[in-house]
Amino acid sequence: MKLHYKTIGSGRPVIILHGLFGSGDNWITMAKALAAHGFQVFLVDQRNHGRSDHDSEMNYSNMAADLQELIIDHDIQKPVLLGHSMGGKTIMWHSHQYPDIAEKLIVVDIAPRQYPPHHQHIFEALHRVDLEKISSRGAAEAIISNSIHDRSVIFFLLKNLYWDTADKLAWRFNLNAIERNINFIGEQLLFSTVITTPALFVKGSNSDYINSSDKRYIESHFSNSEIITVEGAGHWVHADQPEGFLAAVLNYIK
Repeated sequence: MKLHYKTIGSGRPVIILHGLFGSGDNWITMAKALAAHGFQVFLVDQRNHGRSDHDSEMNYSNMAADLQELIIDHDIQKPVLLGHSMGGKTIMWHSHQYPDIAEKLIVVDIAPRQYPPHHQHIFEALHRVDLEKISSRGAAEAIISNSIHDRSVIFFLLKNLYWDTADKLAWRFNLNAIERNINFIGEQLLFSTVITTPALFVKGSNSDYINSSDKRYIESHFSNSEIITVEGAGHWVHADQPEGFLAAVLNYIK
């Protein structure tokens, strides 16, 4: 699949993959900061997200293949691959399927293990938004707020709402396909080989997506890896502590 992307800056290539329900635009502030340090940053929308095409299939094999197609199409040599959450699993699996393509990996707040489905409340809230009946973003916000009370999550989801026509709102993500494939998104990555690509795993101190028991599993499959913690950050490490996250990334790739 040809993925939608935008580039910022020039220099060594860094490809950023967002997490579930996100898009490349979620990372634009961080991309500008990296560009100021001499990097060309590719902000990519994964399949069924952002402005990329919708498809009924959504697993890490085809998402890694999408990424590889982008790399080949644009002749990107030895990129640094940075992925958050679902995007982190995509770049891990890409390095398994396509070894020696990436120079380094930066995996943000995710481990290769299985994560049980835990987004049901989000699916339920989004399904309550009847796009045939609402006529404003405020109406969608009010409906979602009835069941989701975290303002940052509500704002994050509403960034996907856009005017498809002059009088009709639509979601940029493919809600039905994501919901049907949610078990694949949370699945454990079963590597058949040890990945030698240097890999930095970045954990938010307030997040439990990477826990102490994950360390051995990560080290057994990524022979050249390290795990660091950004203090004061939750799952969205780059948004919660942008300066600390940027410093950690630059220290690793420069």
